[in-house]
Amino acid sequence: MAAVMSLAAEGGIGLARRVSDIEVSLIVRISELAAARKKAGEDIISLGTGEPDFDTPDFVKAAAKTAMDRGETKYTANTGTAELKQAIVAEYARQGVTIAPANVIASAGAKQVLFNAFMATLDPGDEVVIPAPYWTSYVDMVSICGGVPVTVPTRGEDGFVLAPEALERAITPRTKWLLFNSPSNPTGGAYDAGQLRALLPVLARHPHVGLMSDEIYEHLVYDDFAFVSALKALPEMAERVLVVNGVSKSYAMTGWRLGYGVGPRALIDAMAVVQGQATSAPSSISQAAAAAALNGPRDVVAERREDFWRRRDLVVAGLNAVEGLVCDSPRGAFYVFPDCTGLLGRRTPQGTIVETDADLCEYYLEQAGVAVVPGTAFGSPGHFRISYAYAQVALEKALERIAAASAALVKP
Repeated sequence: MAAVMSLAAEGGIGLARRVSDIEVSLIVRISELAAARKKAGEDIISLGTGEPDFDTPDFVKAAAKTAMDRGETKYTANTGTAELKQAIVAEYARQGVTIAPANVIASAGAKQVLFNAFMATLDPGDEVVIPAPYWTSYVDMVSICGGVPVTVPTRGEDGFVLAPEALERAITPRTKWLLFNSPSNPTGGAYDAGQLRALLPVLARHPHVGLMSDEIYEHLVYDDFAFVSALKALPEMAERVLVVNGVSKSYAMTGWRLGYGVGPRALIDAMAVVQGQATSAPSSISQAAAAAALNGPRDVVAERREDFWRRRDLVVAGLNAVEGLVCDSPRGAFYVFPDCTGLLGRRTPQGTIVETDADLCEYYLEQAGVAVVPGTAFGSPGHFRISYAYAQVALEKALERIAAASAALVKP
């Protein structure tokens, strides 16, 4: 045994090629670095993590405790309890979408839903079209599952929404999926019904391409924007659409690790095979909590949405007041994605040229004690992401520091 452990310690076990070029998410690394420096006594404000600062609603926690007290602590059906599936069916019925329990899979987070789907559908070399900016895990999950991520740039002036002609150019005979997030991490951009319908003629011309719509931020939208699910907007695509969703963002339930997918029966069955050989069902208690959240009152969601809305306006105004930064007002989620190209090429007080968005983020961390994530991590250099899922006091202080640090940069 000692000899085996020694060989392992010396790197005797080779890594699979599927993970050799993939690292832990830059978001995670920046957040962990900021947390370590803060723990060491440094005055660091981290705006890197997309996690609500609110607690899980009390009625949800009470439902979880009741479930435990009833002894609901055993394995459940692989794809989720009947109670949770009925709650999800009712959730979509309220949106005017008819589904059956067989169209639903509950998983240990929305990320597992995505992973299940890719494992169930991608053969080596199959392609997934992903509009950029994109959530960092998308491209890595596709690669781990043997697929090829095909990233397509979008423009801030278009709200970071994929144009139909750009989608047409990206599709090949190997394309299996179009994957997008609406509202989006990292931009907060979102597709309205008309923008979704505009993609339909392209997808109709390519019946081998499915649509994977990550709708985890659906309840966090602002101004007069009306969220619409891809299932509602594109009923003609019902047999080719997988919606990915969950309770982590809207109900502040990140640690409960509960997501769900809604799609055609054959796809859900295939995803169930993958899940059954990986984790099996998600936590029984998390499922009880999620069912309570979906069946429960929505006033707490509305109140928190209003709070996020105020924070969005604060952060957008604060960033636009900084010479060299341009920040559009996003439709949803709790992120802003300012363009920082106006600051690139300047020198720090120490004489270092800020050449890239990553350089700028490093400068903000060192000079201002503010941790943000460079746009390069999301496939869009020249930007950085701020999560405003933090207390207003922290956001105000961070904006003051960013403004001061930016003003200290010397123009060439």
